[in-house]
Amino acid sequence: MTKATLLEKISGAVSKSTKAEVSKKQVDAILKETFETIRKTVKKEGRCSYPGFGTFTLTKRKARKGRNPQTGETIKIKASKSIRFKPSAALKKTL
Repeated sequence: MTKATLLEKISGAVSKSTKAEVSKKQVDAILKETFETIRKTVKKEGRCSYPGFGTFTLTKRKARKGRNPQTGETIKIKASKSIRFKPSAALKKTL
């Protein structure tokens, strides 16, 4: 699904359920703010949970040694942070 398709579906569904016209531009602004809030929450608190959907968790990877597949040379891989998503049982059940 593309971003445009997602915005169109959400705009149509919200407009239908509220009986008020909601533009794709408004939906885009709401989604951007939603994802930005999730990002900030995970960065600050380490996790963000939405009941019935799932949990986003900050994970930390330690520095480690790796190998360059082209040359076989040993390289150092820096420590990094990543985000993990664990779907809720309710979401898994609907799939």
